[in-house]
Order: sequence, then C-alpha cells, then structure tokens
Amino acid sequence: MPKIYNVLAISGSTRTRSTNLNLIRAIAGMSTDLFNVTIYDGLLQLPHFNPDEDMEPGMEPVAVTGFRNKLRAADAILICTPEYAVGVPGVLKDAIDWTVSSMEFCKKPVALITASTAGHHAHASLLGTLLIIESRITDATQLVVSAVKTKVNHNYQITDADLLQQLQKLIQSLYQVISDPEKAGPYLQAPVPY
Repeated sequence: MPKIYNVLAISGSTRTRSTNLNLIRAIAGMSTDLFNVTIYDGLLQLPHFNPDEDMEPGMEPVAVTGFRNKLRAADAILICTPEYAVGVPGVLKDAIDWTVSSMEFCKKPVALITASTAGHHAHASLLGTLLIIESRITDATQLVVSAVKTKVNHNYQITDADLLQQLQKLIQSLYQVISDPEKAGPYLQAPVPY
C-alpha cells in the first residue's frame, strides 16, 4: 500500500461555489489512495502583501504566520486558479508574495492548474512566479484547463474524458515528485537571466 502524503490545496477563487474549488474536490476524491488533501480557506484573511510588515521573522501578520505554517507542514501544494482579466487573481498573488522571504515554496512539490475560460496568460504568469521561488514543478504537474465549466460539475465529478485522463496523470506525477524527487524530473526552470 503506497504512503499517503499531505497536500495543501489552494483555490485562486474565493467564491463559495467556485469551479476551481469543485475541481480541487474532484482531485481529492480521485486521489484518496495517495493524498490527504486539505483545502486552505484563509485567502480572504490574508492582508495585502506589505514588505514593511515582513522585515524580520515573527513580525508578519498572524494570518500570514498560519498560512506559512500550513505550507511548511504539507508534503506538496496543489493550486487551482481561474484567470481574471488575463491575470492571476490578486488574493492568490498576495498569498504567494508573503512566502518569498520565508521560502515555503522553495523545493516544495507543486501542481499548478489554471482552469478558466481560457487561462494561458494567468498560467504563464503564475508559473513564472512559482519557478522564480524555486517550486518543484514538472511538465506533468502543470495544466491549463480551458472551458472548465463544461468539464466539472457541482458534484465534484469530471465530465470530460480527456481532462480525467490528464488529471490522473498529474496526480501520479505529483506523487512521484514527492516520493522520488530525483527520478521525477526534469524540473521546469525559471527564465534566465532574472
């Protein structure tokens, strides 16, 4: 029986009935034999990123400390996000910015899914950010899902056969990145020079 790893899932949408949240729950249901998925629900409690409140360890806001602790405790991170106005949702970008100095994403296995009407612009932007802060991402642990509302329902079921296959591959690939990081690569690299 395979070891079960802890995955912290973050939806870039704060909507209660978000399609991205439905997608996270679908993935959680598909991977119970591999992952214990916990959904982070504190994005709205995180303040806007302010470097002046992050000059020294321990001076950051309490909500930020809690977020960082959850990231550290996880074996991997799953991010599912929509694209807003061809960009990354502000609350998600703020959350990630709070981790730059404290480095919770550094060497952390990450699966990135951008699920929206289109999604390619936000995906490229967020992928670049995650690579700059040295997240472990492979080609197989990142995915753009276009027209997502036609592919996942409110019962957390994937209704598109191609997407189902892609997610199964992503789940297996993320598991390998966690369990055998040396063999799971190659890892995507941030553009050089930065």
